[in-house]
Amino acid sequence: MTEQPPGRLAGYERRFNTLFAEYFDTLGATLDAPSFSRFTPDCVELLRDLSLRGGKRMRVVLLHEAARLVTAEPVEGLDAAALSVELLQTHGLVHDDLIDDSATRRGGPTTYYAFREKFPRHPRAALALTVLAGDLALALSLRVLLEARLPVELRQAMVEVQTRAAADTFVGQIVDLERDFIATAPDDDLLHTVADHKSARYSVLAPLRLGLLAAGGQPKAYEKELSHYARLIGICGQMRDDYLDLFGDAAAMGKPTGTDIREGRRTYTVVRLLSAVSGPERAFVEKALGDPACTPETVAKIRAIAERAGVADRMRADMRQYADQARVVAAGWRPRWREDAVAFFERLPRWSVERTA
Repeated sequence: MTEQPPGRLAGYERRFNTLFAEYFDTLGATLDAPSFSRFTPDCVELLRDLSLRGGKRMRVVLLHEAARLVTAEPVEGLDAAALSVELLQTHGLVHDDLIDDSATRRGGPTTYYAFREKFPRHPRAALALTVLAGDLALALSLRVLLEARLPVELRQAMVEVQTRAAADTFVGQIVDLERDFIATAPDDDLLHTVADHKSARYSVLAPLRLGLLAAGGQPKAYEKELSHYARLIGICGQMRDDYLDLFGDAAAMGKPTGTDIREGRRTYTVVRLLSAVSGPERAFVEKALGDPACTPETVAKIRAIAERAGVADRMRADMRQYADQARVVAAGWRPRWREDAVAFFERLPRWSVERTA
C-alpha cells in the first residue's frame, strides 16, 4: 500500500456513501411503521439527511483497515458493520446536538432545529421527536447486524461489540457533563478518561474489533494493545475537537466556534487557557465562560489571548505527542499482522491531528 491516509479515506468514503444512500432508500420498506404515520418518515428522512451530509467516514476506514491487518482478500460482513458504526455515529450526532443546543451540523440544520422549525408551536414534541429519532438510529445500528447474512456466532459477537460501545459512549456523555460540575479544574487524567469513554471506544476500538472479527481475527487476544491505541487516538481526536472549537475556521467546520466558552465547558483547551493566563486576561475569560450571550467578538478576543499565551502551540504539541505514542503502539503490530495495513495505522495518528479539513 503506497497511498497515504487521505487517498485511502477518499476511496472508502465514496463507496460507503453509495452504500449508505442505498440503505436509506430501502429502509422505508423494511421499517414496520403504521401506514397512517407521518412522523416516522420524517424521522427517517432527517436521519438520512444528517447521515449523508458529510463526514470523513473514519470509522469505516478503521473497520476496513482492521480487516486488512488479517487479509487482503474481500471480507464478508464489512458492509453491515460499516452501516452499524455509522448509524451509531448518527445517533450520537443527533443527541450531541440536542445536548449542546446546536443549530447547525456539517453546514445544515441539526435534527433538533429541523424539528423545532417543523413544530414551532410544539417545542416538547420537537424535543421528543429528536430523542426518538436518535434512539431509532441506535436501534437500526444493531438491527443491521442482526439481519446480516453472516454466521450466527459472528453476528452475535458484532452485536456485543456495538452494544458495549454504545453503553460506554452513554457513560462518556454522562461524565462529560459531570466534569463541569466538579469544583476543581479537571486534570488530564480525568479528561483522558472522558475522551476514552465518550469517543475512543465507539469511534476507534469498536471498528477495530469489528474489522478483526469479520476477517477471522481474534480481537480479545489483543484487547490491551487495541484499547491502548484506541484511547490514544481518542485523546488526539478530542484534543483536536477542543482546539478547533476555539482556533478553528467556522466556515470550514460548518458550525460556529466558541461553543465550549459559551457553555462553560472545561475542555482541554479551556483548562490549558485558564492555567496560562492571570490578572485581567483571566478575569475576562472567566467572565465569558458559561455566558450563552458571549459574542463572536468576545470569542475572538479570547482566541487572541490564548494564542499570545501559547495555548494553541501547546495543544498542537500535545496532539502530536499522543499521536506519536499511538504510532509506536501500531508499530508493535508488525510481527503479527500484514505490513501494509500496519503501516497505515502507523501513519494515521499524525495525519488525523495535522489535517486541515
